[in-house]
Amino acid sequence: MVSTPPPPETLPHLIRRALDGPRDEALLERVDGVFTPTSSTELLRRVEDIACAIRDAGLQTGDRVGLIAHDCVDWIVCDFATLFAGCVVVPVFPTQALDNTKYILEHSAAKLLFVDSAATQARLAGAMALPPTVVMASSGADGLAAFEARGAAVRAAHPELPSAYQTAQPDDLAVLIYTSGTTGNPKGVMLSHDNLVFDAAEAGAHSGSLSAGSTVLSVLPFSHIYEHTMIYIYLERKYRYAICHDPNALLEDLQAIRPEALTCVPRIFDKMLAGIVTKSAKAGGAQARLVPWALETGRRYMHAKLFGRGPGIGLALQYGIAEALVFKKLRGVLGLDRLKYFSSGSAALHIDVAMTYLGMRLPIVQGYGLTETSPVITVNRPEANHYGTVGPPLDFVEVQIAEDGEILTRGRHVMLGYYHDEEATAATIVDGWLHTGDIGEIDSDGALRITDRKKEVFKTDTGKFVAPARVEAAIKRSSYVAQAMVVGDGRPHPAALVAPNWDLLRTEMDLGEGTPETWVLRDDVRAFITGQVVKETADLGSYEQIRRVLVIPHEFTVESGELSPSFKIKRRVVEDRYRDRIAAAYGVDLHARAYV
Repeated sequence: MVSTPPPPETLPHLIRRALDGPRDEALLERVDGVFTPTSSTELLRRVEDIACAIRDAGLQTGDRVGLIAHDCVDWIVCDFATLFAGCVVVPVFPTQALDNTKYILEHSAAKLLFVDSAATQARLAGAMALPPTVVMASSGADGLAAFEARGAAVRAAHPELPSAYQTAQPDDLAVLIYTSGTTGNPKGVMLSHDNLVFDAAEAGAHSGSLSAGSTVLSVLPFSHIYEHTMIYIYLERKYRYAICHDPNALLEDLQAIRPEALTCVPRIFDKMLAGIVTKSAKAGGAQARLVPWALETGRRYMHAKLFGRGPGIGLALQYGIAEALVFKKLRGVLGLDRLKYFSSGSAALHIDVAMTYLGMRLPIVQGYGLTETSPVITVNRPEANHYGTVGPPLDFVEVQIAEDGEILTRGRHVMLGYYHDEEATAATIVDGWLHTGDIGEIDSDGALRITDRKKEVFKTDTGKFVAPARVEAAIKRSSYVAQAMVVGDGRPHPAALVAPNWDLLRTEMDLGEGTPETWVLRDDVRAFITGQVVKETADLGSYEQIRRVLVIPHEFTVESGELSPSFKIKRRVVEDRYRDRIAAAYGVDLHARAYV
């Protein structure tokens, strides 16, 4: 532990320090298919020009500026420029449902809006009245280039302005970021400059063996507080920071960048594993057998090494073969041959997934936090990785467990409160302690272990409490499962809604030319998926084991309203949508037939 906490500071001060000293490749992104750098000098110049343009547009200190765009250099530029102008950033997920976006822009009283494209602008304008809008990709008068040019002219005439605008104090509001919410309207989380500077400093101090000039890749949305804070960490530590525009192009970007670190959520790890298994199955022959065998061998080896009595000679020999024949090649193919570690947060990661990646010599470092905590509360260190936990608290961050098991935290990372919602603020922050809504425990090494969401734990009619996230993580160990959601409040046993990995399933059985809507009606499909679920939950407590399976044709999505923009399942939405089918499913004996 360091002896003193970082001094209070504003984000513009942090950003200027981060960009101090010329670096040719501060940021990289694809331009016409080729990764193209932005220097630290160019980035700062653009930020100051756009800050002048924001103030020239009539905005004043403390005014809110909306930002709706997919990840790109322009997103970072507009974010930083808003702060340099003395205004407040309101980041909005580009995939956010229109009614939520409308609410956020109106509730925050945004005076200006940056969007990535004319298509985004048109989509929004069809559902709401927009504030004055700047379009990043436009070459017209409404475009970012024109807006930036106006700011450059202002700054040329008054070079003192970028510094003059920066009158904010560390405790002033910097970012107003709305929680995705699983029900009702999103809540505006007020994060101060000090909240974010402190959290970035303390979380960044545990980046392990990475040093200035290390290459990192960003794939999570900047509008998510997790990746938003990573921007400050990456730039302040002077990493070579590459941006993935589209998660669907992640493999191509990994191969081009070959990063040393990458921040992910469990859903990405699940999809990567499913992709590996699916590709090997489609290749057929020895590869179809060898790759799954190697993954399972790696998982067993690492589990025995870390949690058992050791792998033994036979398993160690098998692991050596798996490394030589599969893993070494696989790391190269995936562009992960230089990776020192993944960072994971936002949701539960099953230990088997972590062990499978560690078997490939791709360690995953887990952390924990909330939007309301800027976000990091605890994090594992690469050099002291407590697998199965989310790590010990950051320095100068307090964590305690309430009598009912809820995790509480206190410190400079805790939000100012919810915007225009004193009642919700008072219910969440009590005597300085923020109530996270998560259930957990602290182990003998001081590391935190999350068991579930307080409000999501349900009780079966036998009186047993079930933590659905734990069961869902177990189900998703199967590569044939894309998504799963567990229900069962007041029922005899838990049930699971399962969206299959259709690409992989097609390698297992002949599905013909139908569609997912027709495939879920097939007895063989339902029986196979049911078998996978039963298999993967067999090692859970008897009261946690799945006795009812509902196969659904498509994955939950943000666009359908079933996922929040941070990829958390909106349980009430899903349960309401499938209410009749869930009720019908409980009338069927699992062991008599699979069902939908």
